[in-house]
Amino acid sequence: MNDRVTTTPQFGRTAEDLGNIVELGHVNVTVPDQTKATAFYIMGLGLTRDPYLMAGVENMWVNVGRGQFHLPTRATPQVVRGTTALVVPDLEAAMKRLHGVRKYLEGTHFGFEQAGDVIETTCPWGNRIRLHAPDTARFGPMRVGMPYVEFDIPVGTDLGAIAKFYTEIMGAIAGVEADARGPYAWARTSAESRVIYRESNRKQPEYDGHHIQITLVDFSGPHRKLLERGLISEESDQHQYRFLDIVDVDSNKPLFRIEHETRSMRHPMFNRVFVNRNPDMNNRNFVPGYEVGLWALS
Repeated sequence: MNDRVTTTPQFGRTAEDLGNIVELGHVNVTVPDQTKATAFYIMGLGLTRDPYLMAGVENMWVNVGRGQFHLPTRATPQVVRGTTALVVPDLEAAMKRLHGVRKYLEGTHFGFEQAGDVIETTCPWGNRIRLHAPDTARFGPMRVGMPYVEFDIPVGTDLGAIAKFYTEIMGAIAGVEADARGPYAWARTSAESRVIYRESNRKQPEYDGHHIQITLVDFSGPHRKLLERGLISEESDQHQYRFLDIVDVDSNKPLFRIEHETRSMRHPMFNRVFVNRNPDMNNRNFVPGYEVGLWALS
């Protein structure tokens, strides 16, 4: 029997903390043309259409590791005011796929370019998506996934107040840091993902209703605080609510508008297993067992 007591820390335990937000489930933008969406998200980016849900022409759910894009059909497209980042297994293969879909996307906003160690892409309607290669130092074991969504916010926005909203209202781990591009606010949204808020000189369009989805451990606590401030925008059902505005905790002044579809861990779709394919496999090079794409590095 080992009855020794250790009082000296042996590991950096805070690195294992998640905070109250445990899932960045999806990014939702409307699209007017499912054929063009298929050409970009499935053929070009090499992602996987969900085979079980939203399998018709009125909506498409696209799996990316353990997260998704939701792409409901509407006449007017929505555009995220920022950049959605993806990790993909092979940037060289991604470049070849993107070259291959040009003919299907002529006359749209579609574009792509190598920019250092990333590929900057634009969807047919103007959504910016940044492709990263796997990098265990930055993204852990993620091989396919959505490591961050970075929102452009007006210059002069209080970054500390954004971080404080996430820590005090949402119970998240959040903070303010700086890199080569300048300071930014961030909040952890799972073991593998974050939302980032970075000042930008880009002209800010009117908010068009695009949203992100998160899942909480403590579901009722943030709801109570948001309700007290008049910030709940939708009481969806027992497992879900929504809010629109990130506010200054001290004054309740809006800082940035981005709808958060907020779910509990009892939501029927929480921790659902997503099918991911190997986009480099086709009928000519098929090898049984290699058609499955793994979201994490072994």
